Amino acid sequence: MIKGERQSMVYFIGAGPGDPELITIKGQRLIKEADVIIYAGSLVNREVLNGAKENVEIYNSAGMTLEEVLEVMRKAEAEDKTVARVHTGDPSIYGAIREQMDALDEMGIRYEVVPGVSSFVAAAAALKKEFTLPGVSQTVILTRLEGRTEVPEGEQLRNLARHGASMAIFLSVGMIDRVVEELLEGYPPDTPAAVVQKASWPDQKIVMGTLKDIAQKVKNENITKTAQIVVGDFLGNDYELSKLYDKTFSHEFRSAKE
Repeated sequence: MIKGERQSMVYFIGAGPGDPELITIKGQRLIKEADVIIYAGSLVNREVLNGAKENVEIYNSAGMTLEEVLEVMRKAEAEDKTVARVHTGDPSIYGAIREQMDALDEMGIRYEVVPGVSSFVAAAAALKKEFTLPGVSQTVILTRLEGRTEVPEGEQLRNLARHGASMAIFLSVGMIDRVVEELLEGYPPDTPAAVVQKASWPDQKIVMGTLKDIAQKVKNENITKTAQIVVGDFLGNDYELSKLYDKTFSHEFRSAKE
């Protein structure tokens, strides 16, 4: 570092889905080195902050506005401090980081984004399933049901359902009846569906079913938030073997065998 150069930096860090061991090594190191931590306390496991400096300033953004978050960052930068802005999952998916980054650009504050493990892949891991199965689906749709946040017309759940692809639905389990109603515009009623609440947390809960019965099963388990809905035939048992390990298939790193 050049003498006199400012050390201040804001790091947007993906905390992962819940298990504190699912944060990246880089994200964990930056949290330990930070002078200021702003974390989404409604969703981020507080354990990811273990190891932070003894005198670190910690803010829970769950009760803060955008302006208040930015003011903490501005003040830290003025004091030449490093900020760890910790988001749940991966910050690029429903993380609301663009508005923060644009504001930092306007203020001339440097920042970096450290990706994390999203809850949709944690849900697949919990279910021991693969979204992209040959002969079933090679596409994964990440979306949400329209609520107070509007969704463009072409991205309405009923329109996306018509693709029949593997789908992960965020932020919508509290409206499970509407979710199922829209999904049935594209998927057959016997399409497998699952709901994973708090994927990778100690109190993780899994509900399996089909579009015919998943809504009632979710209600029976009293799941109303912090859950991932996944739907598609990738949850079933029929698929084709991949070409990747097919002994009759040649590629750059291996020749076909008899």
